[in-house]
Amino acid sequence: MRRLLIASNNPGKLMEIRALLQGLELDLVDPDMLGLRLSIEESGKDYVANARMKAFAWTAASGIWSIADDSGLEVDALDGAPGIHSARFAGLNRSDAERRQFLLMKLHPYPRPWTARFICAVVLANPEKITDVAIGKCEGEIIPTEKGENGFGYDPIFLVRSIDRTMAELTNEEKNRLSHRARAVQAILPILRERMKLDPSHNLF
Repeated sequence: MRRLLIASNNPGKLMEIRALLQGLELDLVDPDMLGLRLSIEESGKDYVANARMKAFAWTAASGIWSIADDSGLEVDALDGAPGIHSARFAGLNRSDAERRQFLLMKLHPYPRPWTARFICAVVLANPEKITDVAIGKCEGEIIPTEKGENGFGYDPIFLVRSIDRTMAELTNEEKNRLSHRARAVQAILPILRERMKLDPSHNLF
């Protein structure tokens, strides 16, 4: 069975991507399972550049195919911020709760609705530096009161407009259909199947 490294140290991302790929005929591994420790500076100009950096670094360290992502929250009132700086928007080594509160503080002077979107770039890479890219988006708005417990990052204050619930209020099954990360993985899935010679008839979603 072919192995695929889910190239992230983020427990929430690992759980989501593993769930999205679970039905494939792949041995899904993560950095801890391989005893790998990498710290990658996300210095790219956009989501794709950052995801590509991570995919190249992890596949070089592991010697196997890797799938990496970079994602962010773009808020219209803040001219697209925090964007690629979403994880560091409130400063280094801040908790998710602190980041959410910092964002709400920045938005306080602006009238609602605070329209926003989550964006995710997924990159598939191998040691020969073959890479493929897919993008996923989820439109919504920021709300001032946290709702839900099934998520991480900005999920509790991001309202998915199409269903009027926050990302953190969604079940795992709903999130794996609607989220920006799910849509990016769905978009790259046909390419992954072709690259890794998997059965194209098996539909995960």
